[in-house]
Amino acid sequence: MKHSVDVHVGKRIRHRRWMIGMTQQQLADKVGIKFQQIQKYETGMNRVSASRLWDIAQAVDVPVSFFFEGLMDSEMPGVVEGDIFADKEALQLVRAYYGMPEAQRRQIFELARVLSDAA
Repeated sequence: MKHSVDVHVGKRIRHRRWMIGMTQQQLADKVGIKFQQIQKYETGMNRVSASRLWDIAQAVDVPVSFFFEGLMDSEMPGVVEGDIFADKEALQLVRAYYGMPEAQRRQIFELARVLSDAA
């Protein structure tokens, strides 16, 4: 049976991996395990040991505490209040935005700001 803390940690692993554009295979390679194990961690099916969480944190360049952020703030562990990256489309938009040259990003930002003010 899944524990809510394991689900929360798994979601945070997945969100961070998505944010930096890393595949499950790439993360697994960096940590020295099979990608199927990453899948199990991300769904909360398997618990992540402390040493493995340390390795994952190093691989995705965050402190270990990152995986526990929002745990106490939410009524349901695993759901981070106001986490826009829970929506895969929002995450893809942010990654595309940061993939643009800075001048284009500024133009897109200004367009979005103007459009949101008009709404």
